[in-house]
Amino acid sequence: MSDHERSSIISPERLPNHVAIIMDGNGRWAKARGLPRVFGHKKGVETARKIVIKSQELGIKYLSLFTFSKENWQRPKEEIEALFQLLKEYLLNELSTLKEKGIRLRVMGDKEDLSEDLREVISLAEKETSANEKLHLILALSYGGKAETLRAARLLGERIKRNELSTDDISERTFRECLYLPDVPDPDLLIRTGGEMRISNFYLFQLAYTELYFTPVLWPDFTEKEYLKALLEFQRRERRFGKVYEF
Repeated sequence: MSDHERSSIISPERLPNHVAIIMDGNGRWAKARGLPRVFGHKKGVETARKIVIKSQELGIKYLSLFTFSKENWQRPKEEIEALFQLLKEYLLNELSTLKEKGIRLRVMGDKEDLSEDLREVISLAEKETSANEKLHLILALSYGGKAETLRAARLLGERIKRNELSTDDISERTFRECLYLPDVPDPDLLIRTGGEMRISNFYLFQLAYTELYFTPVLWPDFTEKEYLKALLEFQRRERRFGKVYEF
């Protein structure tokens, strides 16, 4: 079945509103070809670009890409520098495309961990695309689900300390208000490439009722065809959110 045929049988009404992706397998892709890991990351950036554009074309409203985790700081310095250089180049080179296609860039995570020049590029891209609404492209950078949860708890504690809130007022709504991006809806579909079957500290609070899709395909080989397969699988599932439906 061609990509066009898959696209034609996808129901626009049943598309996930928010897709989150753990882009795994760049290093293994490069190693299998006898190449340095950075070549896998370069190929991974190309894949990300294609998936972003495809998401916008399909009408998906939110796309979250797990770009760099808190734990990733343990990687070799040279690899980290290469990753962030690729990210800066992507943001600068693709800014005009993001603006043209109505894509809003948003970054979540501990930005203070990032270099000043990268923060400046991120700030520029976020500002230049802030009015766009066709697709919210969310990059998780220096992000960890546990860190986000602890941050939210601290913010709630500070509000209580300032007498803005009582412990009886703590609810899912007030907790969400303290997340990095409180206005972003929970992911409907989480895709993880590379064959691993875990969520790796990504969106811990938000994934409560998210549909999970794992594929052995390494991220650099994750084509639009593979993306459409994941979306079709999502549309075949029955989402109950803890309820029981009688037939």
